[in-house]
Amino acid sequence: MNRNFKLVYKSLVILAAIIVTLAISSLILVVLGADILRTFETIIITPLTRVGHITEVFVRAVPLCIIALGVAVAYRSGIVNIGAEGQMAMGVLGFTATALALPDLPKPILLPMALIAGVLSGGLWGFIPGILKSKLEVSELLSTVMLNYIAAQFYSFCLRVPMMDPAEALSGAGTPQSARLTTNIEIGRITGRLHYGLFIALALAVIVYLFLWKTSYGYKMRASGSQPRAARYGGIAVSRYVTLAMVISGAFAGLAGGIEIAAVHRRAIEGVTNNYGFSAVVVALFGMLHPFGIVPASFFFALLIYGSTLTPRAVGVPANIVDVMQGLIIMTIVTTQMILQNDYLMDRVWHWWCSKRKAKEA
Repeated sequence: MNRNFKLVYKSLVILAAIIVTLAISSLILVVLGADILRTFETIIITPLTRVGHITEVFVRAVPLCIIALGVAVAYRSGIVNIGAEGQMAMGVLGFTATALALPDLPKPILLPMALIAGVLSGGLWGFIPGILKSKLEVSELLSTVMLNYIAAQFYSFCLRVPMMDPAEALSGAGTPQSARLTTNIEIGRITGRLHYGLFIALALAVIVYLFLWKTSYGYKMRASGSQPRAARYGGIAVSRYVTLAMVISGAFAGLAGGIEIAAVHRRAIEGVTNNYGFSAVVVALFGMLHPFGIVPASFFFALLIYGSTLTPRAVGVPANIVDVMQGLIIMTIVTTQMILQNDYLMDRVWHWWCSKRKAKEA
């Protein structure tokens, strides 16, 4: 089996996966009675036609990228983090509480302090499933989902009681949101709502790459994830690195929450997580769990998310069609990876191809 065949085989498998995903998505649109071409144009092309649209895509790409980087760190270390939604919410609470408690501190002190509080809050929420997994063998799929529910309820409670905007309480409106935060925590904007958090996300991608592939800690974490038994035999404390990976993953989600408040909303509001925690899992898988794959993948999924907000008015298709597409993409990615990693199947295809070629030559 030569290299050219392997390249062609993998390319054809990926191409087939893309075609199947588009076909199933199109079938769903047909059932909904939608114009297929116009719907895809609205979701993928229209957001790229105006500067205002493009900036909104980047605004959504920033939290997706940061959280997906943390998910990749966890996944590479052998633990699946689907609790980033709750970790992001806790990061928002940590950031907001710090900003509300110390509003008069100068910006060079308050902004980093609030972001660190968000990082610590998210990291602590990630530590819980990490330690449960490493010490008690509790499934992280179960623990992270349960912690998402707890975080969501706690977040809702905080916005309705201790952190509620006093003006909302006095007016009787009771909108669940915090008071508007001091300008000393704001991250500047480049244009429109596009903010400098974009550069933080890109810098984190480089840092994660250097950490995972250029340091001994990163090597030990990847070894713990790919071959835990061999890693233990080699003297690596697998449970320690599994816990550390989950803490890092949660910290990234918490940081994303802090940046989202500092740069976009500038107060804690309901729905601030916007399902970024769940979408980031898809982004990480689509980016092949590599920082330099996650960056373009986050932009692509941000494009889908923003494009979906345009579909109800443009083509009469509900915005949650993108959720369906994300589910299809997850199934496609998992299936594609299973096929690509099946050396026996590749070998069978190779022998079939050789037999066909010999029969043709004869």
